[in-house]
Amino acid sequence: MAVRQADVVLVGGGVMSATLGMMLRQLDPSLDIVMVERLDHVAHESTDGWNNAGTGHAGYCELNYTPETGDGDVTIDRALQINAQFEVSLQLWSYLVEQGILPEPSSFINPTPHQSFVWGEKDVAFLKRRYERLSAHHLFRDMEYTESPKDLEEWMPLIVNNRDPMQRVAATRIKHGSDVDFGSLTRSMVSWLETQPNFELMLSSPVHYIDQRDNGRWKIRVKNQKTGELTKLETGFVFLGAGGGALPLLQKSGIDEARGYGGFPVSGQWLVCGKPDIVKQHDSKVYGKAPIGAPPMSVPHLDTRIINGEPALLFGPFAGFTTRFLKQGSIFDLLGSVKSTNLKPMLSVSKSNMDLTRYLIGEVFQSHSDRVASLRNFFPDAMEEDWQLRMAGQRVQIIKQVDGGGGKLEFGTEIVAAKDGTLAALLGASPGASTAANAMINVIERCFPEKIKTPEWQERMKELVPSYGQSLVEDEALLTKVRERTLSTLKLG
Repeated sequence: MAVRQADVVLVGGGVMSATLGMMLRQLDPSLDIVMVERLDHVAHESTDGWNNAGTGHAGYCELNYTPETGDGDVTIDRALQINAQFEVSLQLWSYLVEQGILPEPSSFINPTPHQSFVWGEKDVAFLKRRYERLSAHHLFRDMEYTESPKDLEEWMPLIVNNRDPMQRVAATRIKHGSDVDFGSLTRSMVSWLETQPNFELMLSSPVHYIDQRDNGRWKIRVKNQKTGELTKLETGFVFLGAGGGALPLLQKSGIDEARGYGGFPVSGQWLVCGKPDIVKQHDSKVYGKAPIGAPPMSVPHLDTRIINGEPALLFGPFAGFTTRFLKQGSIFDLLGSVKSTNLKPMLSVSKSNMDLTRYLIGEVFQSHSDRVASLRNFFPDAMEEDWQLRMAGQRVQIIKQVDGGGGKLEFGTEIVAAKDGTLAALLGASPGASTAANAMINVIERCFPEKIKTPEWQERMKELVPSYGQSLVEDEALLTKVRERTLSTLKLG
């Protein structure tokens, strides 16, 4: 059997692999890149529009990124970090639109105000303090706050119509928020890559074997599910961007850095309304506070979405307990991921997170009426017959080993890279796709350290992302300059 030699193998056809492939192609067009995907088309797992929140997570409305402190203050560091990282994605997309690599922006991103909405004295006080802290920073200077019924009627008519007038409510808004169809974005990037020399896409081709040779190069075997044909790949660099499937592949790689990592899978469901007379009354993303005990990805929100060009309203997501790592995965995924190297951390996490497990199982057994009752906190006039349940994507939260051998459940994303820089994997979920450009810059810096130091790559990276190497959190003038360009180019202003 012939061996297909490559410079880079991207495992998974989602937004992370597509972004890394795109950036490497821009940095060095001579690189020979192969993308392998287990399904028969790309961007159909977590990247697909129906499988993720599509918020363009920017920290504008997601209240879980600004936790309350014990003394009643609000911590904003994570929101600042995520907002700056999303701005990096916007810069990359703007460059690709300007170069004609990506199509008309409305095919993958649309202007959609980002709003937070709370009720009750305690949460109103929290939201006001959050607004005061965030709006004082240049990244969030455009944030508005209101408790005015007149403003709320304009901002979110579905939410305030027929609400108890005695209930104290408040909201914040950033007008230049966005709705991102990451599925369409990814398919556009991969379609362009397929037109380029030295790029090959192998569909219906899951990875069956991965091992590092003595010379540092990686051997990978993939099997075409339709023809049964086995293909051997050999490459100097592997990226595991396979969503929930990345952890099992990372474990198969055998790198020391994979030790102690486990996964905690969480499923999701949306209530979906496609009735035009309802959909047209709501044009924003409205996030509330998560119920006590809920995981961060279950923060309730009523979203305007444009998926594959069609508008809809989504409410949720409702979390659930699952043992699958992928939506089209196996019920044995979780069991198969338990190894001697991560058994102790996983047992530690399962023991210390029983409340979360009970919450997730309880979510699974909710009735349609129960879910619509939750929706009515946001949309008092919601009728059961107008909403249908639809499965969202799988999320595999990171379990990490901590000092002493125990485990900790993490709710972010993390890059695990081999010390020799020949392999990297992306684990975790939210904020995920929204920060893909920043995450893949991290991969490039860690795995191509000598090349990224060259004047050629430095200059090219600054063309792709003008703020590269500088801090948008600290530099107000730079933020003003790049945001003006991205809002104009992507038609979000």
